[in-house]
Amino acid sequence: MVTELTKSTFDKEIKNSKIPVVVDFWASWCGPCQMLKPVFEKVSKDYKGKALFAKVNVEKETELAEEYMVQGIPCLIVFSKGTEVDRWSGYASEDGLKTNIDCALKKA
Repeated sequence: MVTELTKSTFDKEIKNSKIPVVVDFWASWCGPCQMLKPVFEKVSKDYKGKALFAKVNVEKETELAEEYMVQGIPCLIVFSKGTEVDRWSGYASEDGLKTNIDCALKKA
């Protein structure tokens, strides 16, 4: 399950999570974001109990995008105990996304 985060829920969800959180910063007009959406949702099921998956719409949550210096989208940031441990931008295939997440989880 992928959770939609807002400015009011972001800190609570990220800082209170006992497991790492993978956050996809995206926008509706972004082609690569739309391509990543089904891959992100599918991969989230493979990490149940290992990581939470969340999304931030940068059109609606511009403050969060600025706060985390999101320069290009899709931008995925992995947080552990409220701290950023890894990030990458652009579309990734299912295997590529899993590889990136696995590397990030080792740092968490």
